[in-house]
Amino acid sequence: MLCLVESFLRRVRKAESHRTSIARARVNGLGAMTDISNENGTHRNGSAVEGKNMEEVIQTTTSSHSRAALKASVLAAFAIVAIYIVRFTPVRDHLTAEALGQLLDAAGFWAPVVFVLFYSAGVCLFLPGTLLTGLGAAIFGAYWGFAYVWVGAMGGASAAFWIGRTLGRDFAASLIGDRLKKYDDAIERNGFATVLYLRLVYFPFTPMNFGMGLTKVRFWDYFFGTGLGIIVGTFIFTFFIGALKEVWISGNWSELFSFKVFFSIALFVFSFFIPKIIKKIRSEE
Repeated sequence: MLCLVESFLRRVRKAESHRTSIARARVNGLGAMTDISNENGTHRNGSAVEGKNMEEVIQTTTSSHSRAALKASVLAAFAIVAIYIVRFTPVRDHLTAEALGQLLDAAGFWAPVVFVLFYSAGVCLFLPGTLLTGLGAAIFGAYWGFAYVWVGAMGGASAAFWIGRTLGRDFAASLIGDRLKKYDDAIERNGFATVLYLRLVYFPFTPMNFGMGLTKVRFWDYFFGTGLGIIVGTFIFTFFIGALKEVWISGNWSELFSFKVFFSIALFVFSFFIPKIIKKIRSEE
């Protein structure tokens, strides 16, 4: 009798152990192995289900990697086509203050909206930010130029971020190993500060827009870090171009020696030292 009890307890413990293994397999994505009738049937059913679920996991992983690679290919093709269009087609001839000015004159009351949309699209098409900013300042002047340029830059930065996030994030994540994952996680935790710092040190605008989309940084951290980070540089550049524009229009070249022009030149020169100042402050911290 004692032997039968001990045998029964061993079977119970064995069955319990097997159910625990099944639960763990379910948590790990290996699926459920249920409807266990006896020990032999359990072994056969469990092995079959496990093999089936392992195959499904492999197929799902392969399919996921394929989709990620496909989207990354679309992103790369988009970048190549965009650069080709603005550099090697007749579109390049229309990227001048005169051509854009004619377009905005035709837009009339909606000229600011057209310019903001033009700027945003230009950012996504890899047009240099300095070119777009200079055009805005030359057409609208220092102050309104600054406002429209900032809005257009934010629109373009946001759109480029989402393009990068939608088409490239999955593929980038599949390439990140344990060594790089800690940096990706750090960017997620300190997204606002990271973006703000990179904007203040004049990290290339368009590549950063797409590149940040490939990281784990939260959109709103990126958005506000960008918005605050580009204010100083944008204002200095538009103020400088706008001041020179006023002198050019007036035809009074003596105004080149006015306080406003000297101040704009001083700000423009100072802007080149901002990255070094920011880096020095960070190193001292």
